[in-house]
Parts: sequence; C-alpha cells; structure tokens
Amino acid sequence: MANRFKVGWVHAIYALLERKWSQRQIAEALGIDRGTVARYARLASQSRCGSESEAKAGGGVGDADVLGDSIPARAPLGSAAGFAGDSSIPGDSKAAGAPPGSSDPDTLTAPASEGSPSPPVQPSCCEPFREIILAKLEQGLSGQRIYQDLVREHGFAARYHSVRRFVQRLGRASPLPFRRMECAPGEQAQVDFGKGAPVIQPNGKRKRPHVLRVVLSHSRKGYSEALWRQDTESFIRGLENAFHHFGGVPKTLVPDNLKAAVIQADWFDPDLNPKIQSFCEHYHTTILPTRPGIPRHKGKVERGVDYVQENGLKGLEFSSLQDENRHLMEWETSVADTRIHGTTRQQVRKLFEEVERPALQPLPLERFSFFHEAERIVNRDGHVEVDKAFYSVPPEFLGRKVWARWDSGVVRIFDHRFQQIAFHPKGEPGRFRTRDEHIATEKISGVERGAVWWLGRVGRIGPHAQRWAEAMLQVRGIQGIRVLMGLHSLYGLAIFDTVME
Repeated sequence: MANRFKVGWVHAIYALLERKWSQRQIAEALGIDRGTVARYARLASQSRCGSESEAKAGGGVGDADVLGDSIPARAPLGSAAGFAGDSSIPGDSKAAGAPPGSSDPDTLTAPASEGSPSPPVQPSCCEPFREIILAKLEQGLSGQRIYQDLVREHGFAARYHSVRRFVQRLGRASPLPFRRMECAPGEQAQVDFGKGAPVIQPNGKRKRPHVLRVVLSHSRKGYSEALWRQDTESFIRGLENAFHHFGGVPKTLVPDNLKAAVIQADWFDPDLNPKIQSFCEHYHTTILPTRPGIPRHKGKVERGVDYVQENGLKGLEFSSLQDENRHLMEWETSVADTRIHGTTRQQVRKLFEEVERPALQPLPLERFSFFHEAERIVNRDGHVEVDKAFYSVPPEFLGRKVWARWDSGVVRIFDHRFQQIAFHPKGEPGRFRTRDEHIATEKISGVERGAVWWLGRVGRIGPHAQRWAEAMLQVRGIQGIRVLMGLHSLYGLAIFDTVME
C-alpha cells in the first residue's frame, strides 16, 4: 500500500517552496523523496494558475482521489524508525507536521544561500558511533556489515536505514585532506618498477626492459636500473646496487606487494619471500609493503618512476641493457641530482650529501650472498640431493622433509622450524658429503672404528689382554683389528655364560 501524506507534511513542503527552497533541500530537510517534493511543487504551480486552488488550502490535498498514490518516502534524516513504507509519521499535531528539528513549518528559515541559517536537522542516532563507523568504513566494510557490528558489539537499538543514511551523508561530506608523510633522513626508501626504453635485439626486434627505481624519501635522491626480469634475484641485486650507490642503507624499504618480495599480501602480517628476509637481515633493514591497492602510500617513488620515463628515457632506444644503464647513471648524476625538487625546494644532491647520506646505516663488509633454496626429502641413505650432489643429515631425519639452502660456497639444511641441522661445503656433482656425526652408531663397522678404539675396548678385559693385543697388532697390522674384534666378542660370550651359570 502506497504512502499518503498527512496535511501537516504538505503544509511543510508548501511553506518551504514559498521561501524559495530547492527541491533537493526540502527532500533532505524532511527526509522524503525528491520525486514527492516535485509532485507537490507541480500542484503548487497549478494552484497559482487557478487549476488546483484547493491544493494549497489543504482541502483534501493528501487524499488518494486528488494525488493518487504518492512515491514512497525515505525515512527522515536522523530518524530511527521513520522510513519508506512506515506509517508511524504523525500528522495530527504541529510537531508532527513539521520537519525534523522544528515544531512548526512556519518556523523554518530560508536557505543559507539567502543569508539565513541553514535548515535545522535532527541529530542522527548514529552520531555517538561516528568514530566507530568511520573506522569500519576505512576497513572497507559495507553499511549492512557496520549495522550488524553496531548491534552485536554496542547494543545499537535503531534500524539499518539509520546507519545507511548516516553512511551516505558521510560520503556526501567533504573528504578529509590527505596527510603528507615526511620522513627523517635515512629513515625510508620507496621502491617501484616501471617500463624502460626499448632495447634493440641482435635480431632487430625491440624489447622493453623493466626499470627499478629506488628513492630516498627525505632528500628524493634516486637510483634507477634497467632489468630484464622482476624476479627475486634481480630485485635483490637492484636494491643492493642502490645501497652501494647511496653509500649506505635506509632503515626501512617500502615496495608494493610485488611477487619478487611478497608471497602473500597482508597489511597486518605479510608473508615475505625468505630470500628477501635474509637480504634485509644482512643489510640491517626492514621491508614494509604498502597496503594492497593503495599506491599513494609510496607516492614519492610513484612520481619518481614517471620522472624517469618522461624525462630520462622517453623517445630513446638502446643497443643493449648495459647502454641503457650507463645512460640512466649519467642522467641521475647530471639531471636528477641537480634539479631543485618541487616539494623540498632544495637541490637533491646538496640535500642528500649534507643531510641524508650521514644518516644512512653503514654498508656491511661483504655483499649479500644470493642463495637458492628448495624443499627436499631425506633419502634412505641419510642424504639429500642438492644441485646434483649429496649431503648427509642427522639419522633422525630419515624419510622426512627438510629445507635446503645453498649458494656457490656452502649448503645448509634446515628442519621444518627452520633451524639449521646440517652444514656442508659445496660439493661437485655426483659427490657425497658425509659428516661422521650423521652416521648412526649401529651402521659403523668394526674396521671403521679403528685399532685405537678396539684397544680401548680390549683393555677393559685386563692388563695382560691389553699387552697381548698391542703385541699382536705390531705383528699383524691392520688385519689384527678383526682379531681384536674376535677377542672382544669371546670375552663378551664368556661373561654371558658366567651370568647364565
């Protein structure tokens, strides 16, 4: 059943129309649909022409035979219960006939554009929860979800439409200005990739590399390098070259969630590539990826990439990647470093040399040793295969999964908790590297134990047996080890027989 307006509401609309309020202002002040306001505006216009003289007098204006079915009205702003289809809007008193926040339509003032105060609006029942709602909107939650959380967590008693209107009104409000985040010297470097200039291949085809751009957030000192790939190794080498170009290391790195660094993007707890973690530990820095989908969190380097593409590389071609990188280095020195930056109003090179370079952390003595890693299963012989060579692990890991990490010099084996369980020098393909402590005691043969070990065992029999064993070894040599093994075995059997008797 369609809504029918009470006479008080009709008077309110006409009173505001006479004061030259726009249909939008009236709809927002009364919390009704603009189409309904437009309908009564047409009736008012007709009445002035004499065709509907009874409309403004209120004689049956709200009846169905005059107006027909009206357009469903929205709930008044700030109301907890009066929404579309709700018949609880009173109409037989002055307070009921007035818009929210006024006792009578005649007390309403003209719009602010004519120098009078803006129309009063009843405070929303959501106003006490403004900060909570704003925080949830920042998280990307919908109005329905916010309403559910308010009911469950804060005992919110009003209806969903109140939250919806409040959220819509927040959206129409002027947005807050962006907050500029300036960093202390040496505090942060922002990292991003862009497209480089084409490189002419030997076959005549043009191929565009990627350009890594690293910008120190305080001085805007930059480093650019063209790379064929955006894989982890290329990313690490580019960052390392940037550190050496700067002559120091910033405390934090802010990239986006590129796959070379971030396995699983998450603002609160991102899953970082283990190689990136090791790289950051080596250089005593920290990587802090931006929130997914918000590139403005690294706006300094975003504009820096555009600057490289538009100023340094646009319209150029190169015969090799090395030529492009030489050009980029010359451009950084002669152009990018000498400019007066539009934000800092200082020369980039001067600000960097005088302020930021001394604040950078010192470089380590050695470059980062790039490694490879992979999961392995321990073979039945107690070894794992790494780069076509074989390396032993403790016997308790037989048949279990381990994590191998290797570079050109060493091989490290880790358990599922990433604790190191074995360390080996890198071996040649096809070779076995076996540590004595990784051999199970039961699998060490008597000959492997050696003459000294067996002399110690025979010495427990008595001093005469000890002297005999030493004399026998001098005569028999290495073959005498088996004789010692037999003597020890006989002594063990003799003890067993004595116990049995």
